[in-house]
Amino acid sequence: MSEGDPMTSLDIDDVVHHAGEDDLPWVDATGGIWLKVLRVDPAAGIWVVRNRFEPGVRLQTHRHTGPVDGYTVSGRWHYLEYDFYSTAGSYIREPAGSVHTLDVPADNDEVTEILFIMEGVNLNLGADGSVESVTDGSGTLAAYEALAQMQGFSLPLPVIRA
Repeated sequence: MSEGDPMTSLDIDDVVHHAGEDDLPWVDATGGIWLKVLRVDPAAGIWVVRNRFEPGVRLQTHRHTGPVDGYTVSGRWHYLEYDFYSTAGSYIREPAGSVHTLDVPADNDEVTEILFIMEGVNLNLGADGSVESVTDGSGTLAAYEALAQMQGFSLPLPVIRA
């Protein structure tokens, strides 16, 4: 390949956003759940979050309208509906339409951290399968910023918005 070939060189101007570990705060979302929003693109329906779950956390059963990628940074978790556990270094790909209940075992000896890349929305389901609420990237970002401000962090936060 020749010099300047796009396959062998990088124009530094191509990097349009960077946020270091300490640039975005972890906010206490209550109930043993901590949240950090990294990116929200409402037009594409993509949202990227990091979650920390304390031992014993169980999320409401939900259905994803789009695919989800998840990478476990630390700890151990599973879906009640499946027989595998995700541990540090595990990657999971969930298809659109998947329904599950995220559970962090109470006997974990550490906090579980997961990076999720989601497309679409989460439909939070009642015991009878009916939709009780909807969670999307824009709503999650608004909640994150409100919690951050209540917890003493300055706005605006350097979340990628698009």
